[in-house]
This record gives sequence, C-alpha cells and structure tokens, in this order.
Amino acid sequence: MNYESIYFVGIGGIGMSNLARYFLLKGKRVGGYDRVETALTRSLQEEGALIHYEDNIRFIPAPFLNKEKTLVVYTPAVPASHSELLYFRENGYAVMKRAQLLGEITATSDAICVAGTHGKTTVSSMIAHLLRQSTVDCNAFLGGILKNYNNNLLLSEKSHITVIEADEYDRSFHWLTPWIAVVTSADPDHLDIYGTEEAYRESFEKFTSLIRPEGHLIMKKGIPMTPRTGETVKIWSYSETEGDFHAENIRIGNGEIVFDLVTPSEVIRNISPGVPVMINIENSVAAAAAALLCGVTPDEIREALHTFRGAGRRFDFHIKSDRVVFIDDYAHHPRELSAAIQSIKALYADKSVTAVFQPHLYSRTRDFAKEFAESLSLLDDVILLDIYPAREEPIEGVTSRIIFDKITSPQKVLCAKQELTGLLKEKDVEVLVTFGAGDIDRLLPEIEQVLKEKYLSGTK
Repeated sequence: MNYESIYFVGIGGIGMSNLARYFLLKGKRVGGYDRVETALTRSLQEEGALIHYEDNIRFIPAPFLNKEKTLVVYTPAVPASHSELLYFRENGYAVMKRAQLLGEITATSDAICVAGTHGKTTVSSMIAHLLRQSTVDCNAFLGGILKNYNNNLLLSEKSHITVIEADEYDRSFHWLTPWIAVVTSADPDHLDIYGTEEAYRESFEKFTSLIRPEGHLIMKKGIPMTPRTGETVKIWSYSETEGDFHAENIRIGNGEIVFDLVTPSEVIRNISPGVPVMINIENSVAAAAAALLCGVTPDEIREALHTFRGAGRRFDFHIKSDRVVFIDDYAHHPRELSAAIQSIKALYADKSVTAVFQPHLYSRTRDFAKEFAESLSLLDDVILLDIYPAREEPIEGVTSRIIFDKITSPQKVLCAKQELTGLLKEKDVEVLVTFGAGDIDRLLPEIEQVLKEKYLSGTK
C-alpha cells in the first residue's frame, strides 16, 4: 500500500482503532475524526495519531490534504452526510470502507474469521490468545481490548495466521476470504440494514461461500442456516454438549468451571476457563477447535484458556468480593442478554442480580422490544436507561418505555443516565451488571466508586 497518510472518519470505533494502530506501527501518518474523545482516542493520540472531534473540514490536518498520498477510511456508522467524508469524495480522494481495507490487508494471510450475532468478540479474542501463547502465534484485529495484552491489535513477525472479528453489520464480512470461518450464531439483528430475518441469515450463508478451497467452517450446532461452502471445505460442528467439538464432565463450584473437551481425535481433560461463566464453556470449545486446526497442542490449549482474562466489556469483573460483585458486559441483543443473565445467575445462584440496561438503537428497540423484556425479566431487579441512538434519528413512539412496560421482574425502574449513580447510592445490590453497546461504559468509574464506598469502605 503506497499511501503515506491514512485518515479515518470514525477513528474511535473499536474496529477502526486497530487499523489505525496497524498503520501507526507500519510508520504511516495516521489521523482522523470522531464525535467524542474517549480513552481509546486518547491512547491513539499518545501513539501518534492526529485526531479532532468536530466535523469540520478546516480541522483536517494539512498532511492529509494531499489526495495522491492519502487514503481515507470510513465506517458505515458514519452518516453519508458527514461533511468531511463528502469533502474527500467530492475532491477525488481514495475512499474505502473499513471492511474493504481489512479484507485487503488479510487477503494474503491465513485468515481465521469469527462471525456471529453474539460471541464473536470473545471467541476471536480466545483464538488469538490460544495462538499467541503457543508456538503457532498469530496476528489479530479484534473487536475488543484483549485484557491480556491491553490491545485490540496483535502483530507477529513469524506467523502467517491472522485472526479477525468478522462483522455482519452492513455486510462488512463479505470482504473477507477465510481459511477458517467460525459462526457462533445467526439470530436476526441489524434489521434496519437487512430488512428481514431471511436476508440476515442469507448474509451468513454468503459468508460461508467465501471460505477458500481446503478451508474449514466451524459452526455452532443448530444454527438455522445452510452453509454454501465449496466441495473441499471441511465443516465441523460444535456446542456446549454436542457436536464434533463439545464439553463433557462439566463441574462448577468455588468460582471455577472445569470441563473435558471432546474433539474428533481425543479428549482434553480438565480445562478451566480463566473467565468462569457458563457461556465461556461453549466459547472455549469453539476457540479450541480453531486452535487445534492450526496446530496448537492440547497442553497449550489447556494452559492458555486458563490464563485468558477476557476482552474489555465482555463479562468484565470490576469488583469481585463477598460483599458485592460488579460486572460490565457489552450485551445489546436479546439472546446475548439471556445468555449473560443465565450465566451470572448460575455463578451467583444465592444472590440477587440487579442489571442496568441501556438499549442501543431505536430500530433494534422497536424490532425486539418483546424479546428484550423477556430477557430482562430473568433478573431480580432491572434499571432501564434511555435508548442510546448511535447513528440513528428518533423513531416516533419508540422509547425505553416499550420494553419497560413488558418486563415482569419483581423490581424495575426507568432511570435517566445522569441519575443512575444517585439511584445506586440508595439501592441495595448484591450483584450488579451493566449491559449495553452505547456509552454506558463511561459511567463505570463512577459506579465502581459508589459501590466501593458503600460496601467496601467499612460503612455498610
């Protein structure tokens, strides 16, 4: 790639930021725009990126105004009316979607692409860690900050393998050419893009058709889709308790989960995931299946799964004490919420579970209000925030109330985001979980401080 400068419109997105880091490490000049300053954008600035936070072409740094030497990369979450993006397009710059650029970077490597409505960040992060801790090694472009490395980008000078989180939003994953594809789930989502559940699942079927000859598809057993793989692609099934790869002899207690991994050739005994929640049994099975196909040994898999600390905002424990537990999780789809809540309630069966949920997108709230309410009704206590709009304009009649009215939990309350910490000061909690893909993560330090002062300072 001959461009000297790479400009990212939406540089603070988790998927954009790992590409920005990649080009910084390659010695390119990197800059970009984002709506708000975050810990991620500050980190990129410390690494050398030139970033501003107002959509105004006057703030585009001079080095990026040379169109022959500048590549512009954008995320579909940025509206087409964005003035900087319009400027670049109208003035003949090379403009490329993030997914297209990622596809070009990884086309010459052995790509392990993890797709799914949910589970893809954790599974891709696990695979990256398994490979990194083995003699195989890997490169990785991840959709979360991997806590073992405090990064969402891993680079290797010796490995030909690249692990990629394959995003289905805007059909982004159709730019990829997997050697190994993992499909964790295909529950309908992004219906503002796809229109129908059938079109959504069809996009996953197309994704499987992109697997290169002699490649592999690792697919969760029971997903309602028909793969379109070529004749030489090997299909493997997995789940928690069934499939070519699955767990058996599951033991739960003392804050640990231990199981034996059944593979087509052997049983790997006494695997204990480093993040011991029920959903990570199945995630570990999928990750181990991919790692075994890459040549990672059973002993390396057992050790690496035990040392895996998780990705940020995926079952992220902020407080873990006898007095109070505080977990943050990115779940923003009804099936994700159900799986997460069930895992937490299994882990803390003798405690009351309170959750704060921030719905993400008006369209998703409208399309799945009933399903969100059913998932949240599994909780003992629900605190429901206003909808985080992200890229969307309001939809008439769509507010958090359409979820709230259907929730059957014994305790529930609607709460404005700015009033949350005040509410938590007054509310008794044993296990608190924050859910959502919006900006709820910016409240985590305040929430953690409230809980520490209330339960861990000797005042209660």
